[in-house]
Amino acid sequence: MAEISEESPTVVNDDNTIDKERREKELEAWLPITSSRNAKWWYSAFHNVTAIVGAGVLSLPYAMAQLGWCPGTGFLVLSWIVTLYTLWQMVEMHELVPGKRFDRYHELCQHAFGEKLGLYIVVPQQLIVQVGSNIIFMVTGGKSLQKVYNTLCTSSGCKDIRLTYWIMIFAAPHFFISQLPNFNSIWIISLAAAAMSLSYSTIAWTTSLHKGIQPDVHYGPKSSTTPGMVFDFLSALGNVATAYAGHNVVLEIQATIPSTPEIPSKKPMWKGVLLAYFIVAGCFFPVALIGYKIFGNNVQDNILISLEKPAWLIAAANIFVFVHVIGSYQVQFINKL
Repeated sequence: MAEISEESPTVVNDDNTIDKERREKELEAWLPITSSRNAKWWYSAFHNVTAIVGAGVLSLPYAMAQLGWCPGTGFLVLSWIVTLYTLWQMVEMHELVPGKRFDRYHELCQHAFGEKLGLYIVVPQQLIVQVGSNIIFMVTGGKSLQKVYNTLCTSSGCKDIRLTYWIMIFAAPHFFISQLPNFNSIWIISLAAAAMSLSYSTIAWTTSLHKGIQPDVHYGPKSSTTPGMVFDFLSALGNVATAYAGHNVVLEIQATIPSTPEIPSKKPMWKGVLLAYFIVAGCFFPVALIGYKIFGNNVQDNILISLEKPAWLIAAANIFVFVHVIGSYQVQFINKL
């Protein structure tokens, strides 16, 4: 039982409470995202860029082709605003309760809905997202390596290598990277991944611009039937929404930033988020708008496929995608351990 001192109304914690607090501190010191809370504000910037800007940016011209100029541009801008606003909400809620930090989604959900109901609501959704993202990342990394091989190896002696083996090659580095002790220890990998995002996005829109508007370009509906146009519209919305991914690691990224009463973690975190979102805009909008302008409705679901040449530049862009997906894989999944 807790005891109250006669001289003071201060409540003296009993042994059970002390043991619970000790176990929580030991757990925080062991978990990858809370074992080192010394991240700088710019860590927030490149971690968020790595998490948000993925290979999905290369499908945005195709989404524009499905939506058309006005709806496509409108949804791109609206998605940018809405996701920035919701990310701000997550940053503010990280320290919603004074003296406590919600380092993971399930902790925040448990605070909102209760210990058991909160877990039932959020954990199944997290598992679905994580498993789906895991598959997408593995396949994307493998396909990028396969594309580099197929682009550069043009001689008759080149053998066709199955995608399965490229996926295994992509998975190999993670055996070593996953041994790093905490989230902050992968900051160099995350920084490289963020730089790769900016690089292959820039290659995509600058090479398109250099290629020039194609002679057979047109901007009408891709499908000639009403059901086809409806399905194209819904598919495009899904592609745009998927491109603005990354919210599932916001709390974990903020958990690595130190917090004091004078400078709560939300201040440096938000500073990094704003920088990240301007970089996101610099990646997304040129690729989507220029890619659609150049190729119109003939654009492929990956704009690098539409470009084809120069071969060395397309190969470089796919290498950048590969490096980015390695970093993004770590940022997305190390925080769930």
